[in-house]
Amino acid sequence: MNNTVVRTLSGLVFLLIMIGSLLIGPIAYAIVMLFIIGVVMHEYLEISLGNSFRYSRMLAISTGLSLFLILFLILEYKIEVKLLLLTLLPLTATYISLLWSNSPDYYQRNQYLAGSVLYAALPFALTTLIVYKEDGTFDGSTLLLFFAILWISDIGAYVFGMLFGQKNGHKLFPSISPKKSWEGFWGGLISALILATAIYLTGWSDFNLFHTLVIALIINIASVLGDLAESQFKRSFGVKDSGSLMPGHGGLLDRFDGALTSFPIAIAYIKLLSLF
Repeated sequence: MNNTVVRTLSGLVFLLIMIGSLLIGPIAYAIVMLFIIGVVMHEYLEISLGNSFRYSRMLAISTGLSLFLILFLILEYKIEVKLLLLTLLPLTATYISLLWSNSPDYYQRNQYLAGSVLYAALPFALTTLIVYKEDGTFDGSTLLLFFAILWISDIGAYVFGMLFGQKNGHKLFPSISPKKSWEGFWGGLISALILATAIYLTGWSDFNLFHTLVIALIINIASVLGDLAESQFKRSFGVKDSGSLMPGHGGLLDRFDGALTSFPIAIAYIKLLSLF
Protein backbone atom coordinates (compact mmCIF):
# COMPACT_ATOMS: atom_id res chain seq x y z
CA MET A 1 0.00 0.00 0.00
CA ASN A 2 1.24 3.51 -0.83
CA ASN A 3 3.02 5.13 2.13
CA THR A 4 0.92 8.28 1.85
CA VAL A 5 -2.28 6.21 2.08
CA VAL A 6 -0.93 4.27 5.07
CA ARG A 7 0.14 7.50 6.76
CA THR A 8 -3.28 9.05 6.13
CA LEU A 9 -5.24 6.05 7.41
CA SER A 10 -3.18 5.61 10.58
CA GLY A 11 -3.37 9.35 11.21
CA LEU A 12 -7.15 9.26 10.78
CA VAL A 13 -7.50 6.43 13.30
CA PHE A 14 -5.34 8.34 15.76
CA LEU A 15 -7.38 11.50 15.14
CA LEU A 16 -10.68 9.71 15.83
CA ILE A 17 -9.34 8.20 19.06
CA MET A 18 -8.14 11.58 20.35
CA ILE A 19 -11.31 13.44 19.41
CA GLY A 20 -13.49 10.64 20.76
CA SER A 21 -11.74 10.56 24.13
CA LEU A 22 -12.20 14.32 24.59
CA LEU A 23 -15.85 14.23 23.57
CA ILE A 24 -16.85 11.10 25.50
CA GLY A 25 -15.73 12.34 28.89
CA PRO A 26 -13.06 12.44 31.59
CA ILE A 27 -12.55 8.68 32.01
CA ALA A 28 -11.97 8.15 28.28
CA TYR A 29 -9.60 11.15 28.25
CA ALA A 30 -7.65 9.76 31.22
CA ILE A 31 -7.34 6.27 29.72
CA VAL A 32 -6.06 7.57 26.39
CA MET A 33 -3.63 9.98 28.06
CA LEU A 34 -2.24 7.29 30.36
CA PHE A 35 -1.68 5.05 27.34
CA ILE A 36 0.06 7.84 25.43
CA ILE A 37 2.28 8.77 28.39
CA GLY A 38 3.31 5.15 28.94
CA VAL A 39 4.16 4.56 25.26
CA VAL A 40 5.95 7.89 24.75
CA MET A 41 8.06 7.40 27.89
CA HIS A 42 8.87 3.83 26.83
CA GLU A 43 9.99 4.98 23.38
CA TYR A 44 12.09 7.81 24.82
CA LEU A 45 13.80 5.45 27.26
CA GLU A 46 14.21 2.70 24.67
CA ILE A 47 16.12 5.13 22.45
CA SER A 48 18.25 6.68 25.18
CA LEU A 49 18.93 3.66 27.42
CA GLY A 50 18.45 0.65 25.16
CA ASN A 51 18.29 -2.54 27.20
CA SER A 52 19.87 -0.96 30.28
CA PHE A 53 18.15 -0.05 33.56
CA ARG A 54 15.03 -2.18 33.00
CA TYR A 55 13.69 -1.87 36.55
CA SER A 56 14.65 1.80 36.82
CA ARG A 57 12.83 2.50 33.56
CA MET A 58 9.67 0.82 34.86
CA LEU A 59 9.81 2.99 37.97
CA ALA A 60 10.37 6.15 35.91
CA ILE A 61 7.33 5.33 33.77
CA SER A 62 5.35 4.70 36.98
CA THR A 63 6.35 8.18 38.12
CA GLY A 64 5.08 9.75 34.92
CA LEU A 65 1.81 7.83 35.01
CA SER A 66 1.20 8.67 38.66
CA LEU A 67 1.91 12.36 37.99
CA PHE A 68 -0.88 12.51 35.42
CA LEU A 69 -3.24 10.26 37.37
CA ILE A 70 -2.99 12.18 40.62
CA LEU A 71 -3.48 15.54 38.88
CA PHE A 72 -6.51 14.07 37.13
CA LEU A 73 -7.95 12.74 40.41
CA ILE A 74 -7.39 16.12 42.09
CA LEU A 75 -9.45 17.90 39.44
CA GLU A 76 -12.04 15.20 38.74
CA TYR A 77 -12.67 13.89 42.25
CA LYS A 78 -11.32 16.79 44.34
CA ILE A 79 -8.77 14.73 46.26
CA GLU A 80 -6.12 16.51 48.32
CA VAL A 81 -3.48 18.39 46.30
CA LYS A 82 -0.81 17.23 48.73
CA LEU A 83 -1.23 13.70 47.38
CA LEU A 84 0.91 14.86 44.45
CA LEU A 85 3.82 14.22 46.80
CA LEU A 86 3.17 10.51 46.30
CA THR A 87 4.89 10.81 42.93
CA LEU A 88 8.14 11.20 44.87
CA LEU A 89 7.93 7.54 45.93
CA PRO A 90 8.44 5.93 42.50
CA LEU A 91 10.83 8.74 41.50
CA THR A 92 13.03 8.11 44.55
CA ALA A 93 12.79 4.35 44.01
CA THR A 94 13.98 4.91 40.42
CA TYR A 95 17.32 6.19 41.63
CA ILE A 96 17.65 3.77 44.53
CA SER A 97 17.28 0.93 42.01
CA LEU A 98 20.43 2.15 40.27
CA LEU A 99 22.45 0.82 43.23
CA TRP A 100 22.04 -2.63 41.69
CA SER A 101 22.96 -1.52 38.17
CA ASN A 102 25.89 -3.29 36.54
CA SER A 103 26.16 -0.76 33.73
CA PRO A 104 29.58 0.98 33.74
CA ASP A 105 28.10 4.25 32.45
CA TYR A 106 25.04 4.42 34.68
CA TYR A 107 26.00 7.83 36.11
CA GLN A 108 26.31 9.44 32.66
CA ARG A 109 23.05 7.93 31.40
CA ASN A 110 20.70 8.07 34.39
CA GLN A 111 19.75 11.63 33.44
CA TYR A 112 17.33 10.15 30.91
CA LEU A 113 15.23 8.60 33.68
CA ALA A 114 14.21 11.98 35.11
CA GLY A 115 14.29 13.40 31.60
CA SER A 116 11.54 11.02 30.54
CA VAL A 117 9.28 12.36 33.31
CA LEU A 118 9.96 16.02 32.54
CA TYR A 119 9.98 15.73 28.76
CA ALA A 120 7.44 12.99 28.03
CA ALA A 121 5.04 12.89 30.99
CA LEU A 122 4.79 16.39 32.48
CA PRO A 123 3.42 18.07 29.28
CA PHE A 124 0.52 15.60 29.14
CA ALA A 125 -0.10 15.90 32.88
CA LEU A 126 -0.42 19.67 32.46
CA THR A 127 -3.29 19.21 30.00
CA THR A 128 -5.51 18.42 33.00
CA LEU A 129 -5.29 22.14 33.85
CA ILE A 130 -7.21 23.13 30.71
CA VAL A 131 -9.83 20.37 30.45
CA TYR A 132 -11.70 21.53 33.56
CA LYS A 133 -13.70 24.73 33.80
CA GLU A 134 -13.73 26.97 36.87
CA ASP A 135 -16.87 25.21 38.12
CA GLY A 136 -15.09 21.85 37.92
CA THR A 137 -16.90 20.49 34.86
CA PHE A 138 -14.93 18.55 32.27
CA ASP A 139 -14.60 20.25 28.86
CA GLY A 140 -12.04 19.05 26.35
CA SER A 141 -12.72 21.77 23.76
CA THR A 142 -9.61 23.84 24.53
CA LEU A 143 -7.31 20.82 24.37
CA LEU A 144 -9.04 19.80 21.16
CA LEU A 145 -8.32 23.31 19.85
CA PHE A 146 -4.64 22.76 20.70
CA PHE A 147 -4.58 19.50 18.76
CA ALA A 148 -6.44 21.00 15.80
CA ILE A 149 -3.88 23.81 15.50
CA LEU A 150 -1.01 21.35 15.89
CA TRP A 151 -2.41 19.01 13.23
CA ILE A 152 -3.20 21.73 10.70
CA SER A 153 0.30 23.14 11.24
CA ASP A 154 1.78 19.74 10.40
CA ILE A 155 -0.46 19.35 7.35
CA GLY A 156 0.25 22.86 6.09
CA ALA A 157 3.99 22.41 6.57
CA TYR A 158 3.92 19.06 4.77
CA VAL A 159 1.89 20.31 1.79
CA PHE A 160 3.78 23.59 1.33
CA GLY A 161 7.09 21.81 1.89
CA MET A 162 6.29 19.23 -0.78
CA LEU A 163 5.05 21.84 -3.25
CA PHE A 164 7.62 24.60 -2.79
CA GLY A 165 10.42 23.41 -0.53
CA GLN A 166 11.70 20.15 -2.00
CA LYS A 167 13.68 21.18 -5.10
CA ASN A 168 14.49 24.86 -4.89
CA GLY A 169 13.40 25.56 -1.33
CA HIS A 170 15.32 27.08 1.54
CA LYS A 171 16.38 24.59 4.20
CA LEU A 172 15.13 25.34 7.69
CA PHE A 173 17.70 23.41 9.73
CA PRO A 174 19.63 21.10 7.37
CA SER A 175 22.09 19.81 9.98
CA ILE A 176 19.24 18.23 11.94
CA SER A 177 16.36 17.75 9.50
CA PRO A 178 17.40 18.05 5.82
CA LYS A 179 13.83 17.74 4.49
CA LYS A 180 12.34 20.65 6.44
CA SER A 181 12.17 23.96 4.60
CA TRP A 182 11.27 27.55 5.34
CA GLU A 183 8.50 27.20 2.76
CA GLY A 184 7.03 24.41 4.85
CA PHE A 185 7.43 26.44 8.03
CA TRP A 186 5.55 29.44 6.61
CA GLY A 187 2.90 27.15 5.15
CA GLY A 188 2.32 25.59 8.57
CA LEU A 189 2.22 28.98 10.27
CA ILE A 190 -0.27 30.46 7.80
CA SER A 191 -2.45 27.35 8.06
CA ALA A 192 -2.45 27.59 11.87
CA LEU A 193 -3.45 31.26 11.84
CA ILE A 194 -6.23 30.68 9.29
CA LEU A 195 -7.63 27.81 11.34
CA ALA A 196 -7.38 29.82 14.56
CA THR A 197 -9.35 32.65 12.95
CA ALA A 198 -11.99 30.20 11.71
CA ILE A 199 -12.21 28.60 15.16
CA TYR A 200 -12.78 32.01 16.75
CA LEU A 201 -15.42 32.99 14.19
CA THR A 202 -17.35 29.76 14.77
CA GLY A 203 -17.39 30.40 18.53
CA TRP A 204 -15.37 27.30 19.36
CA SER A 205 -12.59 29.24 21.10
CA ASP A 206 -13.03 30.37 24.73
CA PHE A 207 -10.68 33.30 24.04
CA ASN A 208 -10.88 36.51 22.04
CA LEU A 209 -9.35 36.70 18.58
CA PHE A 210 -6.03 38.14 19.75
CA HIS A 211 -5.41 35.40 22.34
CA THR A 212 -6.60 32.68 19.96
CA LEU A 213 -4.06 33.85 17.37
CA VAL A 214 -1.29 34.09 19.98
CA ILE A 215 -2.03 30.54 21.12
CA ALA A 216 -1.85 29.41 17.48
CA LEU A 217 1.51 31.17 17.09
CA ILE A 218 2.86 29.57 20.27
CA ILE A 219 1.76 26.08 19.28
CA ASN A 220 3.03 26.42 15.72
CA ILE A 221 6.48 27.85 16.49
CA ALA A 222 7.13 25.78 19.62
CA SER A 223 6.00 22.60 17.88
CA VAL A 224 8.49 23.17 15.04
CA LEU A 225 11.26 23.59 17.62
CA GLY A 226 10.03 20.49 19.44
CA ASP A 227 10.09 18.51 16.21
CA LEU A 228 13.68 19.62 15.58
CA ALA A 229 14.69 18.82 19.16
CA GLU A 230 13.28 15.30 18.88
CA SER A 231 15.02 14.83 15.52
CA GLN A 232 18.31 15.88 17.11
CA PHE A 233 17.66 13.50 20.02
CA LYS A 234 17.06 10.56 17.66
CA ARG A 235 19.98 11.51 15.43
CA SER A 236 22.36 11.51 18.40
CA PHE A 237 21.43 7.87 19.02
CA GLY A 238 21.35 6.89 15.34
CA VAL A 239 17.59 6.22 15.33
CA LYS A 240 15.23 7.09 12.46
CA ASP A 241 11.83 6.48 14.11
CA SER A 242 10.96 6.32 17.81
CA GLY A 243 8.78 3.26 17.20
CA SER A 244 6.42 1.56 14.78
CA LEU A 245 3.05 1.88 16.54
CA MET A 246 1.70 4.28 13.90
CA PRO A 247 2.38 3.06 10.33
CA GLY A 248 3.71 5.87 8.18
CA HIS A 249 4.38 8.08 11.20
CA GLY A 250 6.71 6.03 13.39
CA GLY A 251 6.10 5.96 17.11
CA LEU A 252 3.96 8.09 19.39
CA LEU A 253 6.99 10.16 20.34
CA ASP A 254 7.32 11.08 16.66
CA ARG A 255 3.63 11.98 16.58
CA PHE A 256 3.66 14.08 19.76
CA ASP A 257 7.10 15.69 19.60
CA GLY A 258 5.58 19.09 18.80
CA ALA A 259 2.96 18.81 21.54
CA LEU A 260 5.61 18.08 24.18
CA THR A 261 7.15 21.52 23.74
CA SER A 262 4.22 23.64 22.55
CA PHE A 263 1.38 22.59 24.87
CA PRO A 264 3.15 23.49 28.16
CA ILE A 265 3.97 26.97 26.83
CA ALA A 266 0.42 27.52 25.57
CA ILE A 267 -1.00 26.29 28.90
CA ALA A 268 1.35 28.61 30.79
CA TYR A 269 0.21 31.53 28.61
CA ILE A 270 -3.43 30.79 29.39
CA LYS A 271 -2.89 30.32 33.11
CA LEU A 272 -0.48 33.20 33.70
CA LEU A 273 -2.90 35.62 32.03
CA SER A 274 -5.88 34.02 33.80
CA LEU A 275 -7.65 33.43 30.50
CA PHE A 276 -9.24 30.20 31.61
